[in-house]
Amino acid sequence: MAALICGSLAFDTIMTFEGRFAEQILPDQLHILNVSFLVPGLRRDFGGCAGNIAYSLKALGGTPLPMATLGSDGADYLQRMKTLGISTEFVREVSDSYTAQAMIMTDRDNNQITAFHPGAMMQAHVSKIDARDDIRIGIISPDGRDAMVQHAAQFCAAGIPFVFDPGQGLPMFDGPELAAFVEQATWVTVNDYEGKMLCDRTGWSLAEISRRVQGLVVTLGAEGCEVWIEGDRTPVPPVKAAAVVDPTGCGDAWRGALLYGLESGWNLLDCAALGNRMGALKIAQRGPQNYTVILND
Repeated sequence: MAALICGSLAFDTIMTFEGRFAEQILPDQLHILNVSFLVPGLRRDFGGCAGNIAYSLKALGGTPLPMATLGSDGADYLQRMKTLGISTEFVREVSDSYTAQAMIMTDRDNNQITAFHPGAMMQAHVSKIDARDDIRIGIISPDGRDAMVQHAAQFCAAGIPFVFDPGQGLPMFDGPELAAFVEQATWVTVNDYEGKMLCDRTGWSLAEISRRVQGLVVTLGAEGCEVWIEGDRTPVPPVKAAAVVDPTGCGDAWRGALLYGLESGWNLLDCAALGNRMGALKIAQRGPQNYTVILND
């Protein structure tokens, strides 16, 4: 059975700043901010939430179906997915746009500053979700605004259980819109900052949100995550990484593991624990799709 992954495909240009952002930015001068960072390290990777999640899920033995868009420059990405054995059935090419581009700068404390050009992603809503016997589960990850709204409604209409994980797309939506996503979703996942914003905009506490879905997970980076079910919170401990090299794509590695567990019928605590392990594997390698999955048990 397969997991339909709605989200972006992007090229990530990842730059390494050897200092600390906090030492370069004067808090009392933000109104006239004008800074430049020397970045000796630079590389280009395949990225985007849909691509990264599909990579993680495929590495675990799952069947990802990314639903996303590529621009006129996306031939290499399309070929990569085919080489990895990831279906491109729902990947659409937009000839008059560039593929989405993320410019990510990371400092020595793994803080990140990102600029994102959506490009072809803004046409993601043209793709439609229909019920299909081989699609067991889905996810709404960061994507074009219209695509996130329409795909959530289409998942719901098709009777396909799905994860709502808005990520960096969360600020695009107001309280009523976010409440509608929660009401349609089967599970909700956010990081701690996004969780606070979700609560602030909907007026619901984490406990209240968890009562409206089958489960809510709040990821806490190096502190692991917490699983909320019917208003009760259970912490899931972190997994120590062999090395802390690059946080880019850790959240997507976690999402792929979540989908794998849910598709396999696991309980949410076990899914979250596998997600923590995948995040630890990924952070030890540079780039969002360059790690190898080795799980000893």
